[in-house]
Amino acid sequence: MKLTIVGCSGSFPGPDSPASCYLVEHDGHRLVLDLGNGALGVLQVYADLRAIDAVLLSHLHLDHVADVGSLYVARKYHPEGPLPALPVIGPRGVADRIVTMYSDSSTAAMAEIFDFREHTAEQQIGPFTVTVSRMRHPVTAYATRVEAGGRSLVFSGDTGPTDALIDITRGADLALFEASFLTEEVAHVVDEAADIHMTAAQAAAQATLAGVGQLVLTHLVPWNPVSDIEAEARPHFDGSLVIARSGLVIDV
Repeated sequence: MKLTIVGCSGSFPGPDSPASCYLVEHDGHRLVLDLGNGALGVLQVYADLRAIDAVLLSHLHLDHVADVGSLYVARKYHPEGPLPALPVIGPRGVADRIVTMYSDSSTAAMAEIFDFREHTAEQQIGPFTVTVSRMRHPVTAYATRVEAGGRSLVFSGDTGPTDALIDITRGADLALFEASFLTEEVAHVVDEAADIHMTAAQAAAQATLAGVGQLVLTHLVPWNPVSDIEAEARPHFDGSLVIARSGLVIDV
């Protein structure tokens, strides 16, 4: 599999990256994991929008779904005519969320462009086996495990530390984990921060407990220096540690 970091900025787009979006490719097939603010433009650098097999949404916060509305426009008004309905898979209520967010359509009209589905525990999409598990976040949110060609990666989505993330990640080749906070800032950001996001140290510790060889830290809030994120994570993870950036391509 090949993983391309389209957008890795956490909570809102940053000056050098869109919000959450990741392209996973194998054997001519393509999955998009999340499609946050600003991601659709950069996604087109790496994939023809006609060649995407499915969009999987970890949860329904704006920084993970905002550009689904833009994708609707691109597919509905394509010069070749409306493109075939694309699977858009997310938590319960995904169709209503996207229709409401776009505001100038109906569920029936949008269903001609998107095949809305809700997550199931496991499903097959082309060559990809996709497994999800509920995470620790204020809204329904899932981590996603993608397996193909004997390789596997796990995208945490948004979550606080949880055994569920360790369980779904065990044995994976790559962990793509959010690291929204630095430890020193948590008390100043929000109460009960553990139920919202992980610190860089927590993400690294979770990856260690899951036994993965490679960790990519993502969902990086723009005000946190990358050097501080890496410095906080490194003591807690002995494997290959990478800080996500828009345009980074990794062979899994």
